[in-house]
Amino acid sequence: MNEIRLAAQFSKHPAGRYKTDGPYSGELFRERFLIPIINSHEKTVINLDGARGYGSSFLEEAFGGLARMYSSDLVESLIVLDSRDSNLIQRIKTYIKEATGRPSRKQNFFSRNIG
Repeated sequence: MNEIRLAAQFSKHPAGRYKTDGPYSGELFRERFLIPIINSHEKTVINLDGARGYGSSFLEEAFGGLARMYSSDLVESLIVLDSRDSNLIQRIKTYIKEATGRPSRKQNFFSRNIG
């Protein structure tokens, strides 16, 4: 399984919804990292630890935006969230579910809480 360490490979300071909001936006993360995961159909771990924090606009645009482009079921089947912060994982799950306007059909969204 592939792994992306967001803080090391993208930024320790992810912020903003759109690329016009700054250099490390949710839109840019989605384009550079998340869409290629979907296109490759390879299950990938996204390690979220090490960043200085995540704003709702970044998370919603990156993960909710991905669920709007594809199905939440496809997103959930290919992306494994990994963090010591279980609340962060839950927030992302919520953005994915809300983006499609319905709860996920998948009972166990793949996630790892290492804390």
